[in-house]
Amino acid sequence: MSKPERQMTLGAMMFFPAGGQISSWRHPDANPQGLLDFNYYKNIVQTAERGKFDLFFYADELYVWDRFESGISHANSIRPEPITLLSALAAATEHIGLAATISTTYNEPYHIARKLATLDYLSNGRAAWNVVTSQTDEEARNFGRDKHLDHTNRYERAEEFVDVTQGLWDSWEDDALLLDKESGYFADKDKLHNIQHKGNHFQVHGPLNVARPPQGYPVLVQAGASEAGKEMAAARAEVVFALVSSYSAEGLLASQQFYEDLKGRMAKFGRSRDDLKILPGIMPIIGRTEEEARERLALTESLTPPQLGLDILSHHLGQDVSSYPLDEPLPFRPDIDQYNQSKTVLKGILDLIDKGLTLRQLYERVTNKRSLAGTPEQIADIMEEWFKKGAADGFNVSFSHLPGGLDDFVNLVVPELQRRGVFRTEYTGRTLREHLGLKRPTNRYAKTRV
Repeated sequence: MSKPERQMTLGAMMFFPAGGQISSWRHPDANPQGLLDFNYYKNIVQTAERGKFDLFFYADELYVWDRFESGISHANSIRPEPITLLSALAAATEHIGLAATISTTYNEPYHIARKLATLDYLSNGRAAWNVVTSQTDEEARNFGRDKHLDHTNRYERAEEFVDVTQGLWDSWEDDALLLDKESGYFADKDKLHNIQHKGNHFQVHGPLNVARPPQGYPVLVQAGASEAGKEMAAARAEVVFALVSSYSAEGLLASQQFYEDLKGRMAKFGRSRDDLKILPGIMPIIGRTEEEARERLALTESLTPPQLGLDILSHHLGQDVSSYPLDEPLPFRPDIDQYNQSKTVLKGILDLIDKGLTLRQLYERVTNKRSLAGTPEQIADIMEEWFKKGAADGFNVSFSHLPGGLDDFVNLVVPELQRRGVFRTEYTGRTLREHLGLKRPTNRYAKTRV
C-alpha cells in the first residue's frame, strides 16, 4: 500500500478570549459580553470542530496586566480558568483536542497530573498540556514571591515538573484495575507504583489517585524558542507553537531554519522527527477580494490605541519607552542575556530593532505580529507553501476577532485546503494522539516487568 499523503495539523488558538490580539474585544463583530458565558466558548469550539481542527488551544496567564494604566483601562485581562472550561467543553464536543496553558512555575505536579488525567478521561482521550514557565513579576506576586524565577531555574523546574507529572501518570499500569465484584479485588497491587521522586524542586511520593489516562500521557505542547526552550522541546514536546517574523521569503527561510534546528536536536534524545509537530502561528485576515482583506486588516490594526501599543512594547522590553520620539528608532538595544521575561518575544523585537524600525513601527508590529491578509486562496497558498517546503507541519491559527474570524476561516479557507488535499475532510481517529499521528507512550513500569 502507498503511504498516505501527508496532511497539515491545525490548532485553533484563543490567545485572548475575544481574539488574537489584545484589542480584539473592540472589533465591531466581537462579543466581549460573552467572555464569561459558557455558550460563547461552546459555539467557538464547536465551529472549530466543524472545521476539523486537530485541537483548540486556550492560552492562559495568572495575573491582571496592571503594570501600566492602559492594561486595566483598555486591555482585556478576563480569562476563565482553563481546566474548568475545557472540562465543560469536553462534554460539548466529540473529536477536537483540548489544550490548556498551565504554568510549571506556579503549580505543583500532583495537582496538574490529576487535573489533566481527569480531563483526558472526560474528553475520551483529547487532553493536551501547553507547558509554560510563566514570565512576569506580576505572576510571582500572586504566588508569594516578589520576583519571578530566573530563566535557567524556570526551565530546570519545568523539566523536573514534567518528569514528575509523567511519572504520576504511570502510577497505574494500563491493566491494573481488576474491578472484579465476585472476588472483591478492585486492583492488582503489583501494578500500582509509587514514583518516590526527590529532586531539586519537588519531593513527590505518589501514586496518583486517577488511573492511567486514555492517551497514556496527555499531549505535551510547548512554545519556547530560547536555547533552553528548544532543548526541552526536542526532548519532550509533541507539538511546538512557533513565532513567525513575517510571511515573506525571509520569514519562510527563518522558519525553515527553526524547523530543521529543532527537528535536528531530537535524535540525541532517541526521538524520531515525526514525534514532534511544529506549528507556526498565523492570524489570517480574510476577504473575498484583496481590497476587502486590506480593509479588514486596516480595521484590525486600528483597534489598539497608541498608548496601549507603547505599553505592550514597554512590557516586552522591560522598560517604559513612551517618552521616546515615535518616529525615530529606539536609542538603546536591550541585553537579552540580562532579560528575565520571554526571551523568544524579545529576540523577535530585537530583530525588528536591528532593521531600523521606528518606535511607532515597532509597537504596531508587536501588536499585530501574526496578521496575514488575503483572499482564501492567497491564505491557502502561503500555508501550503510553508507546509510543503519544510517550514511547518501545520499552523496554530488565531483570529482577529471571535467568533467571526473563525467562522470565515472554517467557511472559506478550510475548504480550499481540503480541495488541495493538504487537510483532512473527516476525523479518522478518536484521540488527539491519533489525530496527530503520535504513539501512545508505554508505561515505564510495564516495560520493566518480567
